[in-house]
Amino acid sequence: MTDPWQDTTLPVDVRVGDLVARMTLAEKVAQLSSIWGVDPDVGDMAPMLREALAAGQRFEDLVRDGLGQLTRPFGTDPVEPAAGLRALAERQRQVVAANRFGIPAQVHEECLTGLAAWQATAYPNPLCWAATFDPDLVERMAARIGTTMRGLGVHQGLAPVLDVVRDLRWGRVEETMGEDPFLVGLLGSAYVRGLESTGVVATLKHFAGYSASRAARNHAPVALGPRELADVILPPFEMALRAGARSVMNSYTDTDGVPAAADRALLTTLLRDTYGFEGTVVADYFSIAFLESLHHVAEDLEEAARLALEAGIDVELPSINAYGGPLLAAVAAGLVDEKLVDRALLRVLRQKCELGLLDPGWAPAEAGTGSDPILDLDPPEARALALEVARRSVVLLANEGGALPLAPGARLAVVGPRADTPEAMLGCYSFPMHVLVHHPGTEPGLEIRTVREALAETFEVTSALGCPVLGGSDADITEAVAVATDADVCVVVLGDRAGLFGNGTSGEGCDVADLRLPGRQEELLEALLATGTPVVAVLLVGRPYDLTRQVDRLAALVCGFFPGEEGATAVADVLAGRVAPTGRLPVSFPGPGSTQPSTYLASTLGQRSEVSSVDPTPLFAFGHGLSYAAATWGDAAASGSTWATDGTCELVVPLVGHPEQATSEVVQVYLHDRASSVVRPVQQLIAAARVDLAAGERTEVRFELHADLTSFTGRDLVRLVEPGAVELRVGASSADIRSVVELRLTGSVREVGHDRVLEPAVTVVRG
Repeated sequence: MTDPWQDTTLPVDVRVGDLVARMTLAEKVAQLSSIWGVDPDVGDMAPMLREALAAGQRFEDLVRDGLGQLTRPFGTDPVEPAAGLRALAERQRQVVAANRFGIPAQVHEECLTGLAAWQATAYPNPLCWAATFDPDLVERMAARIGTTMRGLGVHQGLAPVLDVVRDLRWGRVEETMGEDPFLVGLLGSAYVRGLESTGVVATLKHFAGYSASRAARNHAPVALGPRELADVILPPFEMALRAGARSVMNSYTDTDGVPAAADRALLTTLLRDTYGFEGTVVADYFSIAFLESLHHVAEDLEEAARLALEAGIDVELPSINAYGGPLLAAVAAGLVDEKLVDRALLRVLRQKCELGLLDPGWAPAEAGTGSDPILDLDPPEARALALEVARRSVVLLANEGGALPLAPGARLAVVGPRADTPEAMLGCYSFPMHVLVHHPGTEPGLEIRTVREALAETFEVTSALGCPVLGGSDADITEAVAVATDADVCVVVLGDRAGLFGNGTSGEGCDVADLRLPGRQEELLEALLATGTPVVAVLLVGRPYDLTRQVDRLAALVCGFFPGEEGATAVADVLAGRVAPTGRLPVSFPGPGSTQPSTYLASTLGQRSEVSSVDPTPLFAFGHGLSYAAATWGDAAASGSTWATDGTCELVVPLVGHPEQATSEVVQVYLHDRASSVVRPVQQLIAAARVDLAAGERTEVRFELHADLTSFTGRDLVRLVEPGAVELRVGASSADIRSVVELRLTGSVREVGHDRVLEPAVTVVRG
């Protein structure tokens, strides 16, 4: 007779409840932990990683009571896919055989730029997703990533990152989707829908406030008021939870002295009681142990386990530190109520049940019978999708000299530290930059062209290094100058080297004190400009940099935010004119003064004013992006002059395509509140739509805007829709407003909650 927990006809909660009642405390705790098969003798590791691993313990001993999760079996070492699949299947068989219920482990991997595995497609970085302003494209990309993961027996992906950029000096800017909460939420929700559509659990990172650390220093304390938290940091999480995300990962930081990993108000009261989240909360790597070793709010691991469990963390990642022996000891000593273990366990097993891991006859994914087939983790359709995202994301910042597109037959000097290296395309969470750098001599496993190689297919190209990302010699710059002098156009490719914890100029732990180009790159750029040859600068970066001293002398300026394995092709296509640039900036480019941490979400006194000598006006504003042909914008019109505080307003924006060329526009709608009960940003994005137009095509973009989109957190920390005068500013960027529609919100003040309308309805009417 089948036990109720194995009966697939019964409701999930009935099955899980029956299983929990049968388990010993040791078996329960085992489901809350994970194992990471990292060799502690590997070369460079993240700070404190080696000390935190469960070194010297046999796998068989660790899983004798069961196991919650297996950490990154494909994303830890360069393992050939078929061999990795066989190894994972064997691990799962060991886990199943060791525990008396035969429960397999849930498997998670990083997937910020695609599955972080050897030979798997390296998609563009999240800043590129945001630059597309195209949620449908991001959803398709995420679905392709999820399909790959599910086929390998991976159940959970640690993405997307929903941190809203507050200071561009932060090293993890490259992992984000920019500085606007609506845009981050829009694209993050699309990624969640795509990943979850394949059955893979999406994990929202990092809840909450990580990107607001003081001075943009990784893990540094957060000085964040409750209103900024509610109105800037949290909305993307609300949107992505509504999109169906089934897991959340805590932030490393502390806010006002309370670490997120020990914050019950954040992880339980807000996330579960207010938002209604029913999935799992997983610890960011080692963050439970950090309560003792870094935050010093726990005397030992027993207390760290208690604090995290009480706060609402269900699963310890990536290995067993606190949710093993220390947690068992804490329960035995009466420091932790076993009911808290059961609470976390119910969530963990509910998710395993939904994934089919409790079903009779479950078997791990296999690589085939007999001789294993070669698993292609980078098939042509995936590369084509990576190219589509990359092309869509390239931003043309300036083209005052009219140098782009490049003239056919032009002789090019292609120089600079990022011109002839594949790594220029990749962010710090791509497998080559995250893992493969620790395995010198290993084949990259992917075909990634360089900008020089891609341009050489069309143009006569000479090249020189100029300088590395950091360091370099006068001779290198002199050589680049000589090459540029003899060319019709100089294409200089500048930017970052992605890395971790100081091993790069962008990436986790690679924070900067100012926003000048790294190393001698600005010196190289000045030397090239002095030649008199037209200079087209291409930035392959993880954050914006201060180019105010050179921009007026450049023939053109193009930006790609680590555009992935097909990035060089995308950049070359834009430079050559085969593809029109369509990207828009998800982050502002700083104006003069390269330590300014501000974003466009600033109040009147946070912008240029007569009471301060510091001008934070950006060089290129949020939403900015040029093309080779533009549509004609008509005047935007609303459905009336009043807008009920509990109603909707229809906004119509006419567009006419360029008479001779196809065009692509991003219609952006910003809200300006003329007077409110608290200080608010001068304007904030509440709607956006990308529209592709054929030559001469007429369209209308119709936005159905609910008054909930005007809501904000009032003086009593309650979210309100207030009556009063507002403007809808419609434009091609936050600084390029084409129409202003004046409206008055009418009716009474209305309180709104998590169930409010978070996105507008958008319709494109053609013809």
